[in-house]
Amino acid sequence: MALHGLTPMRNELSGQVALDSLVAPAVEAAGYRLVRLRVKGAARKTLQVMAERPDGQMDVDDCAALSRALSEVLEAADPISDEYVLEVSSPGIDRPLTAESDFARFAGHEARVELTQPIDGRKRFKGVLVGLDDHDVLMELNDEGETHHVRLRASNIAEAKLVLTDRLIRESLKARESKEAKASH
Repeated sequence: MALHGLTPMRNELSGQVALDSLVAPAVEAAGYRLVRLRVKGAARKTLQVMAERPDGQMDVDDCAALSRALSEVLEAADPISDEYVLEVSSPGIDRPLTAESDFARFAGHEARVELTQPIDGRKRFKGVLVGLDDHDVLMELNDEGETHHVRLRASNIAEAKLVLTDRLIRESLKARESKEAKASH
């Protein structure tokens, strides 16, 4: 599983690794955790940087601060030969799951997972995250009214993201309210 969700485009893999090697340390130096790094688009490229603070939050001021910090690094290194737009954002509520620790952190929540190699002819799974066991993601699936568990190798995961549910929204709002209450004291 790609550590930062680096998505292969038409560029060579070495160029993507170089971009990740440039951006990841700059994001961390600015005090954030890189969630996903992607280059999107063909005619007009967008460098998408998804990040969060160590507490899992990311607001507009954080995005602006990180954008300024990354702009300096990117201007100096000039890693993308074509014109591009830098887009810095939070992962959002229905965030991508890009690090193994995300699968433990969001245990109990519904997720969609797509594999690089199928298991028993199946590459797509939707169910509740149970957690992480060594390097295996554990999920509870409900297929046609029957509940069963699957074990997916983290290294076999191409993409994963949380599913937007009422529970996820409630927990996100509760975390934000808690943060705001602490800030006002």
